[in-house]
Amino acid sequence: MTTADYVALALFIFLWIALNWITSSASFFNRTSLTLAMNERRREWIHNSLRRDLKMIDTQILSGLQNGTGFFASTSIFAIGSCFALLGATDKVNAFFSDLPFILNGGRAAFEIKVAGLACLFGYAFFKFGWAYRLFNYCTILFGALPMRQDAELDPARAERAAERVIRMNVIAARNFNAGLRAIFLSIGYLGWFLSPYVFMVTTMFIIIVLVRRQFFSDARLAIMDIDVP
Repeated sequence: MTTADYVALALFIFLWIALNWITSSASFFNRTSLTLAMNERRREWIHNSLRRDLKMIDTQILSGLQNGTGFFASTSIFAIGSCFALLGATDKVNAFFSDLPFILNGGRAAFEIKVAGLACLFGYAFFKFGWAYRLFNYCTILFGALPMRQDAELDPARAERAAERVIRMNVIAARNFNAGLRAIFLSIGYLGWFLSPYVFMVTTMFIIIVLVRRQFFSDARLAIMDIDVP
C-alpha cells in the first residue's frame, strides 16, 4: 500500500459521505434532489389511497418495492461470496496483473486488503437492503391499518395520523434502499483500485458525477417536479 492508495481510499470515503449528505439536503445548486422530490410523490400516493376503497393497486406497488429490494439484497450476498472466492485465487490474479502494462501491482497483501474492502462495501449494501426489505414489510402492515374512505371522511384527523405513519416508514425504507444502491454504484468505481490508485480516483469521481447529475440535472427529476416540462 502506497501513499497514493491511502489518498485514493480517503477520497472515496469522503465523496461517498458528501454524496449522502448532498442527496439528503434540502437543496443543492438551488435544486431539490430527485430523492427528496420522490418523497413528496410518496406522500401524494398515500394520501390519494385514503380516497379510494379498492387498494389493490397500492398493495401491488408495495409488493414491487419489497421485491426489488429483495433482489438487490440477494445480489449483494452473491457479490460477497464472489469476493471470498477471489481471495482464494489471489496468486493467480496477482500473476495476471503482473503481466499487464500500466498496472500498479502492490503485491498479495495489498490485493487482499482491496478485496476485503470490496466485500465490506457489498456487506454494507446487504445490510441496507435487508433493513429496507423489513421496513417495506412494516410499511405494508401500516398501510393495511389505513381506514376505509368512509371512515377517513368521518375522522380525518385519525386518517391523517395513520397516513403519516405509512409515509414516514416508506420514506425511511426508501432512504435505506437508496443508501444500499449508492454502495452498489460506487463499487463500480472501487474496481478501479485494482488497476491503480490513480484509476481509482478517476473512476470514483466519474461515478459521483453521474450520480449527482441523476439527482439534480436529469430528465427523471424534471419529470416528477411541479414545474412546466418543456
